[in-house]
Amino acid sequence: MPSDNVNQPDHYLQSSMECIEAIEGLSLDFHQGQVLKYVYRHRFKHASLDKQLEDLKKAEYYLKRLIDQAQNRVYSGRINEPTR
Repeated sequence: MPSDNVNQPDHYLQSSMECIEAIEGLSLDFHQGQVLKYVYRHRFKHASLDKQLEDLKKAEYYLKRLIDQAQNRVYSGRINEPTR
């Protein structure tokens, strides 16, 4: 049976739980979900080490945005405010 790259791409079927199920189950926001997605799939989507590194850099990009948001909350005195 051919792979379904829209609904169930092979690189998201490497464990008993799809990446989207983990993101939804953990109630992650957009940036958190992106970090998880790129880390989760980096070894399975691409055989090329360059492409694997690219996915990790994408995860880093979203992680840096999360850090910036957290720092902005701390410096503005909104430290206990939720991320959403």
